[in-house]
Amino acid sequence: MNAQPPVHILIADDDQDDCLMTREAFAECHISNTLHFVHDGEALLDYLRRRAPYDDEERYPLPGLILLDLNMPRMDGREALHAIKSDALLRGIPVVVLTTSSAEEDILRSYDMGGNSFITKPVTYTGLLEVVKTLGRYWLEIVELPVDGKPV
Repeated sequence: MNAQPPVHILIADDDQDDCLMTREAFAECHISNTLHFVHDGEALLDYLRRRAPYDDEERYPLPGLILLDLNMPRMDGREALHAIKSDALLRGIPVVVLTTSSAEEDILRSYDMGGNSFITKPVTYTGLLEVVKTLGRYWLEIVELPVDGKPV
């Protein structure tokens, strides 16, 4: 198993109910990694680029994994994914698209822009628990991830 320090997870999703359910699903699946939330693409980039109010590195460490919704205000997830994967300092952070969309265009475009996985959000809480368990097992136990946004 991975002996590295726990990976911080940054979740970009504008739906407060989805954020609450995701937090509960992580807790119920006994995944204790620290979760940070932002609610639009601009806030996501502000967080990653350490712009106010996310300029405190202790409170807002760079994530080792990003869960990204595509449909958000101000800057949607597609634009944010493109910006992340176009930035030499950020492109190494794995991005899992976790969105309500199942459109083939969104799937193809997400992978084309460098997304690491594409998951359509389940419609039930039980389905979300299965997704979180699988995400936790794969991304947090099996693969090696950057710690605090830096390669290990």
